Amino acid sequence: MQYAALVYYQQSLIDAMTEPQWHDLNQECVAGVARLTQEGHFLGGQALQSVDTATSVRVRDGETLISDGPFAETKEQLAGFYLLEARDLDEALRLASRIPPARFGTIEVRPVRQLPPLDNQGDDG
Repeated sequence: MQYAALVYYQQSLIDAMTEPQWHDLNQECVAGVARLTQEGHFLGGQALQSVDTATSVRVRDGETLISDGPFAETKEQLAGFYLLEARDLDEALRLASRIPPARFGTIEVRPVRQLPPLDNQGDDG
């Protein structure tokens, strides 16, 4: 089963890191992805740029509304995600606990929902 592990942390904690601390954390993440890949659990994922670079898009009554910043104003910001393959939720949680930024924030684990196939409306066959 596939699980998304969403990485959240407080940007202020990351901003307070020295360059060597930031480098070391990133190296831990790269090594962790290599380990998860070797074990057959890593399906994909990416780190995200700082929340300062976020732009939010909403469509209301046919009008597109664009605003600077994240969708939600919270202490912890979405920093990246891992797409994991796990036998069940317990294994997904165990894998998520090994993601290095868990020491600084939160890893939210959610099962991936598969969408149904596109309907063939209007197709005469």
